[in-house]
Amino acid sequence: VGRIDIVEDRLVGIKSREIYEAPGALTLIKAHKELLSVTVEKDLARFAGGVSQRWAELVYDGLWFSPLREALDGFLDVMNQQVSGDIRMNLQGGSSIVTGRRSGQSLYDFNLATYDTGDTFDQSMAKGFIELWGLPTKLAAQRDQANG
Repeated sequence: VGRIDIVEDRLVGIKSREIYEAPGALTLIKAHKELLSVTVEKDLARFAGGVSQRWAELVYDGLWFSPLREALDGFLDVMNQQVSGDIRMNLQGGSSIVTGRRSGQSLYDFNLATYDTGDTFDQSMAKGFIELWGLPTKLAAQRDQANG
């Protein structure tokens, strides 16, 4: 658990093979991503991945006092306001496996997400959404067909 073996680009452009061992940090990162998955809406969570990557690059490159790092901190602070809860994990055989998640801030609603009896989502609403969602792709395909 927590070993990374990578070839990376150093700041000066030289590629180097590095082996890092950070079991605690990588376990916390995985747990945080799981909490994000249940407490933050999709677009915000996707964007946060890129922000986190850029933040790590700035710090790795020694730019802790960069205005960009400070601005990214502001984004991360706002994004994390609702991120709280408990993650249950099994650590064994070099792997960390999430086995459960719980949050009072969760956006997950079993009654909306299930396709079983007792669901509260009106499935008939999907038809209109699917047509609207696919409309730009349909129009592009019609244009491309017409233009050969």
